[in-house]
Amino acid sequence: MAGPTTAERGERQKLRSGPPRPPRQMRLRRLRVLIALLVVLVLAGAGAVWLLYGSQWLRVERLSVSGTRVLTPQQVREAADVPDGTPLVSVDTDAVEARLLRRLPRIDSVDVVRSWPHGIGLKVTERTPVLVVRSPGKGGKGNGGDKGGKGDMYVEVDAKGVRFATVPTAPKNVALLELTPSRTAALRRFPTDRLVREAVRVAGDLPASVARATRTVKVRSYDSISLELGDGRDVEWGSGEKGRAKARTLTALMKAAPKARHFDVSVPTAPSSAGS
Repeated sequence: MAGPTTAERGERQKLRSGPPRPPRQMRLRRLRVLIALLVVLVLAGAGAVWLLYGSQWLRVERLSVSGTRVLTPQQVREAADVPDGTPLVSVDTDAVEARLLRRLPRIDSVDVVRSWPHGIGLKVTERTPVLVVRSPGKGGKGNGGDKGGKGDMYVEVDAKGVRFATVPTAPKNVALLELTPSRTAALRRFPTDRLVREAVRVAGDLPASVARATRTVKVRSYDSISLELGDGRDVEWGSGEKGRAKARTLTALMKAAPKARHFDVSVPTAPSSAGS
């Protein structure tokens, strides 16, 4: 049998040696293109860094504030402490948020956002008082007194039980919290902060009509909380537990006995009313 021809051997040699290598000029052209691309990328990166940090185009020129009710926008701006001219990209929004919460306890939450190209937006949510605690001044009677003394101040308490601000005048339609716990083992078990939270819990569960009429929430112990209404009526609420059931029971009881002066819903399944 005859062996492969010379042509066949040549074809086999070509297959073994692979495709022909590109000429040297083509390789140089590709290298130049690659170097040019790298140079463009480096220049673009340097330009972007300069634009963000070195130029005057993307710097803080204004702090916009929204959501304030008691605080003023200027107070918020000062507490945020973001200097004009700071590169916008370098503003630490988390640090600004932490600074505002620390310096202005009235703020419950705040969103700090960049507003390109020149602004920082501060969207504030303020705490809302649900109760106030009297801080006695000269001649005051403290938490147990029914009347304020000269120079009394009022500490606002929000729905989380946080005491966040002291004001010279109690806000309208916000009940006064009177804490008169006995100095017993029960107080060690339920410290003052816990009792405040329970009072807030009760205030949040009250029927709307009763909440508007409530002038004082009295806390003697964890399970002895009562209400004084503006028209002289009073309610024995008990503990903060089963608040919704107590609210429904109180609403029904007041409708059934509109002339009663005293209501007891401490046990919502066995309520009572008295007086006329």
